[in-house]
Amino acid sequence: MAKKSSPDKKSSGRALRILVANGVNMDLLGTREAEVYGTRTLDEINHEIESLWRGIASSGNFPDVDLHFFQSNHEGIFLEALDAGWDGIVINPGAWTHTSLALADRIRALGVPCVEVHLSNIFARGPERHVSMCAPAVTGVVAGFGPAGYVAGLLALLSATGSTHRTQLTSRPQPLPSRR
Repeated sequence: MAKKSSPDKKSSGRALRILVANGVNMDLLGTREAEVYGTRTLDEINHEIESLWRGIASSGNFPDVDLHFFQSNHEGIFLEALDAGWDGIVINPGAWTHTSLALADRIRALGVPCVEVHLSNIFARGPERHVSMCAPAVTGVVAGFGPAGYVAGLLALLSATGSTHRTQLTSRPQPLPSRR
């Protein structure tokens, strides 16, 4: 877990806890459908997200943020991970996007700002991928920009929370344990 920022940076005295949650089959990135998802692993993408965010945060007026990364192929575990008191969630549900009413219901019930992200443009793929069960439950959707889409989602999420304080990401957040 990242160290918390100094209390004088933010009126609440703590950094915003943001979950970057990746769902089913995202652990196969780097070995699965490289023509669609690229050749980077999920861990490499998480490092890229963090690196891109550090660059943006150091040059802008953003809140203090602790990023937490999580991935699971088990829907129940995934749903429970979303309910850990997050200030916001950037979520790539993978195939659950198109099939999980339970995930959409959980997102609605939590009432936490949430942005759905997809590495590929799901709307340019097969018709079975054109419908997102989650889209009506989230603040917005970013699709087709690869790993940079996560950062775009994070920026949109912070905009949706109305945050205007400067960010200081102080150390590499540790991922939540994957329960595969």
